[in-house]
Amino acid sequence: MQFLRTLFWVILAVFVAIIARNNWSDITINLWGSLQADIKLPLLVLIAALIGFLPTYLWMRAKLWSAERRLAIVNPPAPAPVAVEPPAEEPRA
Repeated sequence: MQFLRTLFWVILAVFVAIIARNNWSDITINLWGSLQADIKLPLLVLIAALIGFLPTYLWMRAKLWSAERRLAIVNPPAPAPVAVEPPAEEPRA
């Protein structure tokens, strides 16, 4: 099963690399005023995907943090066991 998952990701990476290579062209972005920026199309798509992913990821982390905090209040962790050392033997004369 691990092999199939690895094969899937390799095929997907090769597919994305081929598409990126075929679309490797400059795109001019009009920023504010007369300011313009030239950027490669695959890089622009990657940046847009990451910007779209970031709020969702932060929302998921906040919900997970909140759920863990509520669970810690309801079910506190067990205290760590205290190691008790046996009494030291007195040396025999």
